[in-house]
Amino acid sequence: MITTDILIIGAGPTGLFAVFEAGLLKMKCHIIDALPQPGGQLAELYPKKPIFDIPGYPSVNAGELVDNLMEQIKQFQPGFTLGETAVSYTKVDDEWFEVITNKGTVHRCKAIAIAGGLGTFEPRKPTFDNVADYEEKGLEYFVKEPEHFRNKKVVIAGGGDSALDWSVFLSNVASEVTLIHRRNEFRGALDSVEKVQDLKNEGKIKLITPAEVTGIKGDGKVEAITVEIEGQEAYDIETDYFIPLFGLTPKLGEIGNWGLNIEKNAIVVNNALDYQTNIDGIYAIGDINTYPGKLKLILCGFHEATLMCQSVYNRLNPGKKFVLKYTTVSGVDGFDGSRKEAEKAVVKKID
Repeated sequence: MITTDILIIGAGPTGLFAVFEAGLLKMKCHIIDALPQPGGQLAELYPKKPIFDIPGYPSVNAGELVDNLMEQIKQFQPGFTLGETAVSYTKVDDEWFEVITNKGTVHRCKAIAIAGGLGTFEPRKPTFDNVADYEEKGLEYFVKEPEHFRNKKVVIAGGGDSALDWSVFLSNVASEVTLIHRRNEFRGALDSVEKVQDLKNEGKIKLITPAEVTGIKGDGKVEAITVEIEGQEAYDIETDYFIPLFGLTPKLGEIGNWGLNIEKNAIVVNNALDYQTNIDGIYAIGDINTYPGKLKLILCGFHEATLMCQSVYNRLNPGKKFVLKYTTVSGVDGFDGSRKEAEKAVVKKID
């Protein structure tokens, strides 16, 4: 069983920043996320695209922002349950909640902060009939462990950043990488497109466009995929793995059955105070919540995370007054024993 003060559901920027604000108040956090890595949409959908409205950064790539947030919270030693979704919760007693994931991992916490962005991200799947027969049997929607594909034949389908970047990465891991896209043009970062072009020229990536994967073949596992090329007859390609990277679809998922007040696929919260839901001890921050005047911006999520942590502190320490101090004055003490502080003023006479 995993035990923590605040269980954060969602490892996007709002959930990650909540770890920092909680750490300043000496509260431990653990994060659950359905994706195999932290960062949410920023990491999965547009890691190389710039964001222009983060205070202090005229421009910062989404992936860089995630890296910076991870570095910022490292001193507070958060735990992660990745590649799993929160399915159910129970109120154990007046102090503790228990949250169980789809894989049976049990988490016990004193407060829940739902920071799921637009919801649980589910992969957009191919539309042919026998897809379900091969899922996790050679048909993969995420690259969770690249070494799993060492010296294997891999076919990737898609035309965005994920398809391009994983084709480049796996070209140094797999024995053979084939990239298939229904158009000749790719919609991704220029350097990624250029890397794929270079690797194609070197014979390290096979590129098939415009084409579509129309079926999977194999006895109990993926052994081949069927490809239809525009104006040509369909044919099969032998492969060990097929990875369709067609993007993600957000859904509220099982959290929608928790008895929370839901409005237009978002969780209603009390924005006048602390972003708490209608269930005492459960909060919702970031894009997943709604209230009058709500703006779905990262900086708004940071603000909501800060006030949520103040509320949880009061919940966990009834009657104990917390005096807010600027970090330039108080410094930052990490759970790992580290301390960050401004240089002390020196009292010295000037002759």
